[in-house]
Amino acid sequence: MKYLMPWALVCALAILTPAAWAGVRVFACEPEWAALATELGGERLTVTSATHAGQDVHYIQARPSLISQLRRADLMVCSGAGLEEGWLPVLLRRANNPAVQPGSPGHLLAATVVPMRGVPGDVDRAQGHLHADGNPHLQVDPHNIGRVARALTARLAELDPAHAAHYRERLAAFEARWAAAIDDWERRAERLQGLRVVTHHEDWLYLASWLGLEVVGKLEPLPGVPPTSAHLARLEAEVAERPVAAILRTGYQDGRAADWLSGRTGAPVLVLPHTVGGEVVDLFALFDTILARLEAVAP
Repeated sequence: MKYLMPWALVCALAILTPAAWAGVRVFACEPEWAALATELGGERLTVTSATHAGQDVHYIQARPSLISQLRRADLMVCSGAGLEEGWLPVLLRRANNPAVQPGSPGHLLAATVVPMRGVPGDVDRAQGHLHADGNPHLQVDPHNIGRVARALTARLAELDPAHAAHYRERLAAFEARWAAAIDDWERRAERLQGLRVVTHHEDWLYLASWLGLEVVGKLEPLPGVPPTSAHLARLEAEVAERPVAAILRTGYQDGRAADWLSGRTGAPVLVLPHTVGGEVVDLFALFDTILARLEAVAP
């Protein structure tokens, strides 16, 4: 018996043992915010993403596994602006976790800390799937990533004040690398100014605004409404008269309409990554890949 460790000491060691400590548990709705949290928190965080790069985040099922993850989370970070309106409210209700409910320090929506684009004057379902708070696809402007990084760091420091210096140091290091990367991307993007493109959906509004692309049309006649033959015929006529450099879509979108228009007009289809995943290993690779693919079709 003399070799047995006192129970109080056993409990104390269990609490202090890294394997018994999960860190700040972060539930990210999208992979870009999971990647950003990892940049800012490192080993202090346990990060999970509710979605992956091959999914349309508008349409996700509130699975039991996601409810369980959100129930254990200390911090939830999502895009907001209605992007997750079909499933996030269900998760929040069923998880019943006070730490991540709206109004708590553990509830962070990116749309609340960035200047929103595409805010409609009024919301009418006859105009398609509009978002009253603006276009939620804000992650494809790197300046928005920086804004969310600062807000996310503040929340992490608030939730884990003992390690606030850790988060601020990592933010400073990330911001230095990010600023240098933006300088490089914007230098490369000078030749993309005025590049005419067609997009599938409203995914690229922030990218187009950042790079100075001209979006001359969309394959969807209205946001969230599948392409129709009549709409595509009108778009074909417009592109035939004023050619475009490319037709942009994401990997999860049905490629048939883009391929049809490409076949009729000769404009190449570019499948651009919209978040981290697969070949896009981090946020830096996301914008490197987008720029490289656009540069390939620039005059």
